[in-house]
Amino acid sequence: MQQHLYEVQVAWSGNDGDGTRTYSGYRRDHVISAAGKPVLPGSSDPAFRGDAARYNPEELLVASLSGCHMLWYLHLCSEAGVVVTCYRDAASGIMVVNTDGSGAITAVTLRPRISLTVGSDPVKARALHADAHRMCFIAASVNFPVQIEPVFE
Repeated sequence: MQQHLYEVQVAWSGNDGDGTRTYSGYRRDHVISAAGKPVLPGSSDPAFRGDAARYNPEELLVASLSGCHMLWYLHLCSEAGVVVTCYRDAASGIMVVNTDGSGAITAVTLRPRISLTVGSDPVKARALHADAHRMCFIAASVNFPVQIEPVFE
């Protein structure tokens, strides 16, 4: 068994002088960084006083599932002789918030739009999504359903 370590830094940048003295007195802004990579601006969802111009953790979770699935799918297609020339995903996630403020992501749907070369087997291309889902590290780590609804162009 192999083991990989992933390290990121998250630094809050929303202290406007009074820290968290009041709920409305601080910004939810933060930056996400990793050695040798560009900084990613983060915040909370605007519904929770966040900055809509920054990525929120829920979007990043949906993006992680989408990216992981895509990378496995492309890998499996390359091994199976299915030639993908374009892959775009319009992924979405649903979060439910409870009356006490807690909540959870309850479902994610991936909607990849895929272009194949002439001669690539569309039946095999569709079937490889199940294998990609099974292989995806992120999908194997979540406790909610991830639906895949591919469209081939």
